[in-house]
Amino acid sequence: MNTSVESARPDTASGAPRAHTSGSLSHRFCVAPMMAYTDRHFRYLLRLLSRHAMLYTEMLTTATLLRGATGHHANFQQAERPLGIQLGGSDPAELAACAALAERYGYDEVNLNLGCPSARVKTGRFGACLMHAPALVAECVAAMRAATRLPVTVKLRTGVDAQDSYDYLAGFVARLAAAGCRTFIIHARKALLQGLSPKQNRSVPPLQYERVYRLKQDFPQLEIVINGGISDLTAAQGLLKRVDGVMLGRAVADNPYLLAGVDQSLFGANHASASREQALREYGRYMQQQSANAMARRVMARRLSGLLHGQPGARAFRRYLNAPARDACSSADIIRTALEFIRSGRQAVHAR
Repeated sequence: MNTSVESARPDTASGAPRAHTSGSLSHRFCVAPMMAYTDRHFRYLLRLLSRHAMLYTEMLTTATLLRGATGHHANFQQAERPLGIQLGGSDPAELAACAALAERYGYDEVNLNLGCPSARVKTGRFGACLMHAPALVAECVAAMRAATRLPVTVKLRTGVDAQDSYDYLAGFVARLAAAGCRTFIIHARKALLQGLSPKQNRSVPPLQYERVYRLKQDFPQLEIVINGGISDLTAAQGLLKRVDGVMLGRAVADNPYLLAGVDQSLFGANHASASREQALREYGRYMQQQSANAMARRVMARRLSGLLHGQPGARAFRRYLNAPARDACSSADIIRTALEFIRSGRQAVHAR
């Protein structure tokens, strides 16, 4: 694991995020695993804004972890924690081996993906299609639990295809609970494996919050986290009256600065939130530490694209980050330009 000097910097509002200390995990506010978003750079940015949010990797298949460049997946900043790894797979032995690897690498949780509806995951027999195979999933959970001391959690849908009754969902949850799972992150929509794209599966099937509420009533001993259609912290606060935690995905991808209010409003913290300027400066130091070439800078810079969401100049800033000429800029140049967009936008508002 990367335990660089940056991860040990002082814990201040304007400094790098503090390192996570061991203890029970909180799923009160989680950021969803998102392909092409929740890489280690984006997670570092999010951790600058919230100390307490639970973060996750992008989904990693068991084949990637067991037969790929495994060292890469151990290379995360200690300060990103608490951090869970999300796995995609359906072979109990392979998932168990990956769970053991996750503990060795220093992750805080292992999450099994039972909700992704893409054709690729269906072909590989993981994701939402596994909701058709509760006995196999229970075997997978039991094998993972036996292989690691880390919590093993699942992310699932309220149903899949024609298997979308509350009784089916409750039976599925009961079976996994018997296998040792105690935390269920539920995207409150069923998945349709035919006829809808992954993007459509995030919005077309109607939300079924009541089913998730009922699960919490019927299984009070389990930790139930709700996901789907949550756009801001006000909505999150309302949902937390009925369930144990909330998970936001696209809202955070579009507007990462949303996390700046999480610790105070949802965890009762009294520390100051980082301003956009403070987060940018610290992320700039991170970029300088990590960057080796233009391609690496491009990836890291694009993780900033939503930081000015809702602010004057946000669209122009996104265009700047995506411009080919920007690849020649240094990390310091990128951050300096971002700060100029913030200042010019503020001046434009004051001039009205």
